Amino acid sequence: MSEIENESEDASSSEANLFGKYERGKLLGYGAFAKVYHARNVQTGQNVAVKAVSRQKVLKGGLTANVKREIAIMHRMHHPHIMKLHEVLATKTKIYFVMEFAKGGELFGKIAKGRFSEDLSRQYFQQLISAVGYCHLQGVFHRDLKPENLLLDENWNLKVSDFGLSAVTEQIRPDGLLHTLCGTPAYVAPEILSKKGYDGAKADIWSCGVILYVLNAGYLPFNDPNLMVMYRKIYKGEFRCPKWTSPGLRLLISRLLDTNPETRITVDEITQDPWFKQGYKDVKLHDEYADGFDLKDDEECAKHLNAFDLISFSSGFDLSRLFSDSDISVRVERFLSEETPERIIERIGEVAETENVVVTKKDWGVKLEGQNGNFVVVIKVYRLTGSLVVVEIRKRESDIGPSLQIWKDKLRPRLDDLVYQPQTPVPGE
Repeated sequence: MSEIENESEDASSSEANLFGKYERGKLLGYGAFAKVYHARNVQTGQNVAVKAVSRQKVLKGGLTANVKREIAIMHRMHHPHIMKLHEVLATKTKIYFVMEFAKGGELFGKIAKGRFSEDLSRQYFQQLISAVGYCHLQGVFHRDLKPENLLLDENWNLKVSDFGLSAVTEQIRPDGLLHTLCGTPAYVAPEILSKKGYDGAKADIWSCGVILYVLNAGYLPFNDPNLMVMYRKIYKGEFRCPKWTSPGLRLLISRLLDTNPETRITVDEITQDPWFKQGYKDVKLHDEYADGFDLKDDEECAKHLNAFDLISFSSGFDLSRLFSDSDISVRVERFLSEETPERIIERIGEVAETENVVVTKKDWGVKLEGQNGNFVVVIKVYRLTGSLVVVEIRKRESDIGPSLQIWKDKLRPRLDDLVYQPQTPVPGE
């Protein structure tokens, strides 16, 4: 696949019907690895954004871990000011993020037309801090906060997007710091430039300070055609607030853009700041935001997928070779189904009992045993979307001969009618 897709491909893409579920529309934007389209759910009429990521480019760029992390993070995020990920679909060549549609576009586009009033700046900054504080409580650090990654919905409320460069607490080294150099130059914190490690939460707060400055001023606090000169300004904290900046806002910006991360203001301190508190209403997380995925151990995982696995189980194709299981002693087979988890478990039990296989039902599925314990199959059922579930079959690699044939020849073929088949292939894929 070429780096730049031609116009005829874009034309066919605009007419694509993703798995009979989403009608893809006009191109909204693109980057090095992905394109974002407007789309519509053909059943509900809901508007969504579809981020199409090239699997080939992901593999060539060594970004598999980034894609997995972005999916996992977005499924952990349930907040009114964070872009919602509805589901993940895939073909042999593309991975599709189906997300909430931000009708208002990028905040950057609004700022480019002129600076905001102080009240409007405060409103968007309050929404930003609410979202960022929530991320940090979830152990997620965005690391690329900027107006281009802040979108607006149809009610002009802010939505934080693009978690492609985000980090999670598991990436923190023994020294308690992150060490990956990333971010957009004009918004990057000075401690990141020092290359000695940094606190992800404090680096995000610096970026929030740059954003607040831009909202109020209409231009960047640190800017220069020469990148090294700009970095020196950032490192020294050399900036001036415009004359129309109120004393309260001036003080808050100075605390946000404190070059010393140890004394830089925290999220909790921001929410107590007099300028920030004016008209502030704390976000109440309703059930739709509070009901996040709980990433538990296998034995306790009931009917909800570990978000890291979503790509592997996407409609139509099994991409498990892209993100393979680490336990090579276990053979894993997966398929999608439109049947309910309860009906699938019941059906497996009925089929197994005809072959004198012992069936033990669990909250997460069933365990099948036979041949005096030489044959063991664990089948788990996970809810993927409102209409699709994933059936995961785990067998020991050491099971050979008659024990393996029980599953392969007698049990598995009788479950074929449970397997979901995508209705419509994606043109040109």
